[in-house]
Amino acid sequence: MISPKVPHVIYGGDYNPEQWPEEVWREDVRLMREANVNLVSVGIFSWAKLEPRPGEHDFGWLDRILDLLHDNGIMANLATATASPPPWLSVLHPESLPVTEDGTILYPGARQHYCPSSAAYKERAADLVGRMAGRYGDHPALAMWHVNNEYGCHVAECYCDASAVHFRGWLRDRYGDLETLNEAWGTAFWSQGYGDWGEILPPRSAPTFANPTQQLDFRRFSSDALLELYEMEKGILRGATPDVPITTNFMGFFKPVDYWKWAAREDVVSDDSYPDPADPEAHVRAAASRDLMRSLGGGDPWVLMEQTTVRVNWRRRNAPKRPGQMRLWSLQSVARGAEGIMFFQWRQSKAGAEKFHSAMVPHVEPKESRSWHEVKRLGEDLTKLDSLLGARGEARVAILLDWNNWWALELDSKPSMDVRMVAGSHSPDRPPYDAIYSFYKPLFEANVPVDFAHPEADLSSYGLVIAPNLYLVTDEAAENIKGFVREGGTLLMNFFSGISDENDHVRLGGYPAPFRELLGLRVEDFVPMSEGEENRIVAGDGAGYPCDTWADLIHPEGAETLARFASGFYADCTAVTRNAFGNGLAYYLGARPSGDYTDQLLRRLCREAGIEVNADAPPGVEVVRRWTGDASFLFVLNHNEEAVEVGLRGPAKDLLTGSEHERSLPLEPFGAAVLLEG
Repeated sequence: MISPKVPHVIYGGDYNPEQWPEEVWREDVRLMREANVNLVSVGIFSWAKLEPRPGEHDFGWLDRILDLLHDNGIMANLATATASPPPWLSVLHPESLPVTEDGTILYPGARQHYCPSSAAYKERAADLVGRMAGRYGDHPALAMWHVNNEYGCHVAECYCDASAVHFRGWLRDRYGDLETLNEAWGTAFWSQGYGDWGEILPPRSAPTFANPTQQLDFRRFSSDALLELYEMEKGILRGATPDVPITTNFMGFFKPVDYWKWAAREDVVSDDSYPDPADPEAHVRAAASRDLMRSLGGGDPWVLMEQTTVRVNWRRRNAPKRPGQMRLWSLQSVARGAEGIMFFQWRQSKAGAEKFHSAMVPHVEPKESRSWHEVKRLGEDLTKLDSLLGARGEARVAILLDWNNWWALELDSKPSMDVRMVAGSHSPDRPPYDAIYSFYKPLFEANVPVDFAHPEADLSSYGLVIAPNLYLVTDEAAENIKGFVREGGTLLMNFFSGISDENDHVRLGGYPAPFRELLGLRVEDFVPMSEGEENRIVAGDGAGYPCDTWADLIHPEGAETLARFASGFYADCTAVTRNAFGNGLAYYLGARPSGDYTDQLLRRLCREAGIEVNADAPPGVEVVRRWTGDASFLFVLNHNEEAVEVGLRGPAKDLLTGSEHERSLPLEPFGAAVLLEG
């Protein structure tokens, strides 16, 4: 379970009582009990309320709200309130404000207006966290600590002078001396050699392309600088409350922060997720994000810390969730490992930038709102799922994801800037190339469970590993992947992989140098395609499939050719290969083919690896299983706007309704069932 003080599936949201007069608070807790809320996040943006003037603190209101919550059986995920400094900090310490790449200072008036390297911010934040830990460490309502909020969401990098000093220290720790740094950064190019540490700056705006390794290291540094802030607060909290779980909320596939490093330092992984209801594939992208959270935590339960009941406020057009969709997407999270479902926020604000962001309690009278009735229904549903606490899924497919590769792949000066690791789009036409999604979607639609894994992680439990655009690869990762295949695994790798080392230096010896023997091929060169340009690949059976974005000029060196390009100067050249290596198989995809080809290829690989593909569920129906030692829970989720009938393998009981089902399960539009099998 997430917290021993909440031995149930967690249900609640961000609670901001400081925005409301105290007479509203008792109505809040009454409604919370009506909705079966058992945990709320408190104090996330309350620093100015807790410390209205430097050194003057007012904890009385927070004392009263925590007492009120406890008296009503509601626990607190207590925030450290450091996510948004009060205005007085920037007046006393203007150097604490963040600075952009082009030198623009970001001022107060929104949130996250602090430089991660600012000594003044760190000092004041540490003081506040220490006071919070000392005052509330023994409070009976405290179930979990919530550190800061959405690190890096608005200020992922700061380029000020304090950040420059911090960056130099980070580089000293990494390289030790300037000679090693100059070699790693390739500073012989464009006369960039450094003779003194003081000459080194963040990659600020420059006449043209900045040094790629400097950019890559600055991204690493920036993620680590934020992590230092988290570790600072965590250390204070752990010292005062060693048994209280600590978390900070992630944001799905968020590029600026290396969540593998962060998750290892959290007691509980938590995530904020806002799929776009206007996107017909939003539930697929959401599923990938949920699988990522479960994977980051090593399979342990995680918390959906934020979502919205109906709509957000920050898109150009903020489409609402359809009736039933909020419940459906919430249960999707539970299906994929969540044991906490929460919202931003509890009561919809009447002022501020997020006043039109939907909440559990809307502006209108709750009983007159369909969203409130859905909030209550979901709360009731979750009370019926305590029996699955601790249940796990099992995935035999892993998609490799490394933030260092993501950062390096998407730096400038590449053969094509359209090769992206994550490039979400809901265009009805062919979306931009998205490395993760192009492989995740066909597996999702086949109801094949998927984990995400770091390239250096233990891969032995998987039958199939997919390496999308693994442009940057360390020696350790290359050997790990080869070992996986040698021991009997199946690998699918695609174009522009194995190109650079950890310093973003090209690996010489022919592309892709570390994987040539594994793949049984040599790539002579790349052919990035122009916008709108297409080719076709032709499989061995003569079937043709469109492809675009990229083509590799492949020379097999032992690999079997499975498909060839149809036209262009590389007509009849190899496009897809298969190679035996040790006891396993390595496939290589030298193009971006149409989704139907990728789907067929993945189904073939799953069969070869002995991985079950669920072909029985109707299109648009998601089927996910979680197990405990003695029980199997089958989630059946209908993402269609029409009712469906789903076949079952045997009798099962729906925990949400109590209904027994023998061989089939009817589901309403956006309907969901959680079946106890057997």
